[in-house]
Order: sequence, then C-alpha cells, then structure tokens
Amino acid sequence: MNNTIPGLEIRETIDGVSQNKPSASAAAAAATAKKFRNDPWLWGTYLFLILISIVELFSASSTEVTASNVYSPLIRHGIFLGLGFLIVIGLQRTHYIWVGKTAWGFAIISLILLVASTLVGVEINGAQRALRFGGLTIQPAEMAKLAVVLLLAKILSRNQTPGGVTTKGILLSATVVGVFAVLLYKDGLTNTILMMGVSLCMFIIGGIPMRKFFMIIGVYAILGAGVLGLRHLGHSSADAEFDSISSETVTTASFAGGLNSRGETRDGRMKRWLKGVSPEDPIDDMNRQVIFSKFAQANGGLTGQGPGNSRESSRLPLAFSDYIFSIIIEDTGFIGGAALLVLFLSLVARAGRVAYRCSRAFPAFLIMGCAVMIVFQALVHMAIVTGLFPVSGQPLPFISKGGTSILIMSAAIGMMMSVSRYAVTSGNKKDIRKELKELPEDMQAANFSGYEQPQ
Repeated sequence: MNNTIPGLEIRETIDGVSQNKPSASAAAAAATAKKFRNDPWLWGTYLFLILISIVELFSASSTEVTASNVYSPLIRHGIFLGLGFLIVIGLQRTHYIWVGKTAWGFAIISLILLVASTLVGVEINGAQRALRFGGLTIQPAEMAKLAVVLLLAKILSRNQTPGGVTTKGILLSATVVGVFAVLLYKDGLTNTILMMGVSLCMFIIGGIPMRKFFMIIGVYAILGAGVLGLRHLGHSSADAEFDSISSETVTTASFAGGLNSRGETRDGRMKRWLKGVSPEDPIDDMNRQVIFSKFAQANGGLTGQGPGNSRESSRLPLAFSDYIFSIIIEDTGFIGGAALLVLFLSLVARAGRVAYRCSRAFPAFLIMGCAVMIVFQALVHMAIVTGLFPVSGQPLPFISKGGTSILIMSAAIGMMMSVSRYAVTSGNKKDIRKELKELPEDMQAANFSGYEQPQ
C-alpha cells in the first residue's frame, strides 16, 4: 500500500545534506553512463586539429597540385585522416587493459621494422628511414616513439612505489630507450632526442628522485658517447679495403659509415643554424627552406593573409609537411599560431587532470605519455620552423602530410580516450576495488600521486 502523501517528495540525507533517492536501476544506469562516457575535451581538441589539417594542408600543397586533379593532395591526406579517425573510434572503445597486454608485442614489431629500415629501407629526403610495401610507405621511427611510451608506461607503473619508481624500473626503462635510440640515431637524431625527452618527462611524472634522474642522464650520455665512437669507426673504415675483412666487419663498418654520413649532414645543419640567415643572403639549396619559411612568417603578420592565401607555399620545399607551421602562420598570423600552440598544450593539461584522478598507475602513465609525445613533437616542429632548433624533418601531429605519423598519433589519441573512458576517476573506493580485481597483476600498482587508495 502506498502511504506517501501526494505531492510530497521523499528524500534521504547523507551527512545532513538532503539527497534525492534514485531507484537501483537508475543508479546503475547513471554509474555506467558516468564510467563509459566520451571525453568531450579530448574529442573537441582532436576534431579541431583535423579541421585545421584539412584547411592548411590544402593551402600548403600548391606545389603538388596538378592540372588534372587539384584535389588530389587533399584526397590522399583525407584518406589517412579517415583511417586515423577509425583508429580513434576503435581504441577509445577498447579497454586500456588490452593496450597494456599488447605493449611488448607492438614494441617487438616496431623494433624489427626499425632494424629493417636501417638495413634495406628506402631513402626519403636524404635519409634511409622508411620501408615500402607495394604502394604503401611505412616510417618505423613513428611507431618506435609510441612503442617506447607504451613500454615505459608498463614498466614504470609495475615498479611504482610510494617513494617513486624503483631503481630496477628506472634501469629497465633506460635500457629500452637506449636500444631504440641507438637504432633511431642513424637517420633520426631529432626523433632520438624527442624519445629521450618524453622518457625523462615520464620519469619525472613517476616521482623519480633527483639522484636517480641524474643517473638516467648519465646513462644517456654513455649511449651518446658510444654512438660517437661508431662515427669515429666510420671515419676510420672509410679508407679501409673491404675485400680484406670479414662480412661481419663490413656490416659494422657500413653501419658506422652510415652514422658518419648522417653525422656530417647534422654537423652542417648545426653550423648553419648557429650562423643564422638574413634576407640579404643568397638563396641556395642549403638555406632555401629556412629563408622561405621566414618570409612566410613575416608575411603572416599579426592576423595572417587568410586560409588559402599563402604566397610562399608555392616555393617553400616541403611546405605541406616539415614546414607547414610557417604556412599556418602566413594564413592565420601570430594569433593563429599561438592559438594552435595553446590547443596542443591543452592536451597535456587535460591528460594531467585525468591522470591525477586515476586510481591505478598504468592508465595515468599511459595517458600522460601519449599526451607528452604528441605535444613534444608539435613543439619540436614549431621550434624548427621558427628557428629555435636546427633544421630537421619532424611533422606537425595530425596536420602535416604523412600517413604513418597520422595513424600513430591517432592511435595515441585513441588510447588517451580509452583511459579517460574506462579508468576509475571517481575516487569511490568501491569502484577502485572493482577495477583492481579486473586488472592483471602487472597493472595493479596504485597511482600514488592521485586519490587516496583504499586500505
């Protein structure tokens, strides 16, 4: 029998605060919706970057436009953006547990492809850094960066303690970075620096003591000295008679010679960067990109010339990839360039908020590692274009033309969304315990920088 008075709403109080009393089914539905919702901030940032990519890629691709099909560059780029969008959809609906389980497998595949690109890869823009399968070109270096982030997230979370990361976890992480860095160095010093920078950020996020932090820097310095030794070997072996040495030595000498060849290119770029350029300098193949990039930025001024009105895109080499940020500034001015920078930085801000609220260490490391990787690459690209760093090929995430980069960065965004969607961020101890039971043993370490963990 219903004894309630019509029009009177029954409430219960919790700690003296009046609360509506929902039904059990409504509470369960609300909890499910809260736990498995999409992250509007991450989605909005990602879609905005895609929109910028479509507009600016078309503006920067005038040198690729043909009379037969003026939309050909945009169509090719749109295909990869579409594939990337499908990857984001798939990964954001995949629990981050599966990302952790496949981390080592993805890393091994990336390592094999990286070795293959060093030995039998095709040359692109003066560096042997890609593999070609039929009409598809793969850049293993892009895969390697994400592989390192996944491995570090797994290693650091497994070796997390209230006082920070254990020495074992730090040394194992440094070894992983070192192996990939040695293979990347031959044709990608910028990628090597970026990878090491991301790893150092993840160490700091994990609460590494300063003493151990400097120990890692020392390990990286030793690796650098070893690579310089290989370059010296390349100098020494250049005049040697290869007919009188074994095939194994030939392979080593050839690899060292390759290090030396790229080293000379890097040395030349460093000297030109230190010297700088001026509008009065004669334009040649060595400074063409830098000078026309400066012209584009100067032409952009404060508010820009408007999308599609770029003047320098027709004569700036690689305007659609390595130097697309200069075209963005020419189109949208200083204001547009600064807004894009803020947009990228907002990814780290959002990731940091989610990571702090995660109850487990692995999803916190995963979302922060992916965010730092994306934003670091964007900052390096911007620094190169504006002259803060020496010239080097580094795409602007999601915006520069390049299939592998778009797909890998899309995977990183999808993983960030997966963490935001499935990781417990409510602080509810019941939810935390439930999540703990669902996770494999190597992902159960608590996130000591986040909520207080249940006893």
